[in-house]
Amino acid sequence: MSGSEEMSKALNATTPGFPDIPSTIVRATIVQASTVYNDTPKTIEKAEKFIAEAASDGAQLVVFPEAFIAGYPRGYRFGIGVGVHNEAGRDCFRRYHASAIVVPGPEVDKLAEIARKYKVYLVMGAMEKDGYTLYCTALFFSSEGRFLGKHRKVMPTSIERCIWGFGDGSTIPVYDTPLGKLGAAICWENRMPLYRTSLYGKGIELYCAPTADGSKEWQSSMMHIAIEGGCFVLSACQFCLRKDFPDHADYLFTDWYPDQHQEAIVSQGGSVIISPLGKILAGPNFESEGLITADLDLGDVARAKLYFDVVGHYSRPEIFNLTVNETPKKPVTFVSKSVKAEDDSEPQDK
Repeated sequence: MSGSEEMSKALNATTPGFPDIPSTIVRATIVQASTVYNDTPKTIEKAEKFIAEAASDGAQLVVFPEAFIAGYPRGYRFGIGVGVHNEAGRDCFRRYHASAIVVPGPEVDKLAEIARKYKVYLVMGAMEKDGYTLYCTALFFSSEGRFLGKHRKVMPTSIERCIWGFGDGSTIPVYDTPLGKLGAAICWENRMPLYRTSLYGKGIELYCAPTADGSKEWQSSMMHIAIEGGCFVLSACQFCLRKDFPDHADYLFTDWYPDQHQEAIVSQGGSVIISPLGKILAGPNFESEGLITADLDLGDVARAKLYFDVVGHYSRPEIFNLTVNETPKKPVTFVSKSVKAEDDSEPQDK
């Protein structure tokens, strides 16, 4: 029995007239695994195997890491240097672009079908291509197999900015689902206080954090967000070995261990699920691929917000106020004006 359940039973037992309100329990699973690089169909096959395993254990929500489809390009340099352009870098980008997916598109349809087949809500990290620009994107699917929409990462980090585009305010969704209010912040977006506040303002309860940050320090950020937002945080990171990546002399890995061989860990995972009360419910796993699963008592959201509601009773809107521009930003807008042609068919005055 969880601490919150014990508290609820104690209150019911000691407070006259205190109603016995059943809690909503959601079983959530994080998939901690590596992309199959340069092979999107096999990556989706691998994803389905993990989803099937999670569903067989009763999962209702399944969350994947950042850029699981097409892959997080850890160590890739794309031949980039200030004032430097080279053919090897261009060809590396060509291959990476080929692994990305169009949204919506056939791969999105396949993922929707997988969500329907296993009756799970699905949050999938993917590289999206819009023409020849790539976006780091989180895709959302319902258990009925409907593609709900997407979130594009609004601020790529460091050299990511050389290869990924920037999302705008039009894709910062929080979906009101039967499981709870569901949304996402990707990797170091989680360090952006105003971005977090925009999600809190939409009432997020199931806060997904697909990431490529497997550091121990990341755990502190996730704990803080759970407590600050009064929400469940599900942080999903890939676990990758050096051998999971294509061979390339230009890759620059930072191994977590000094022995640089094919079994060396280059992305150590650390996926974790944390409650609104700051309790670690599952994980972190720094050792292997696998599933991280926990039962989420949504009653903990209300319990947490008794004392702190960051966009409610603990806010001071007359002093601090956030405005979020959700207007889509298009680089090119075409405006056509329909002009009625002069009708020459009528007889003219003589």
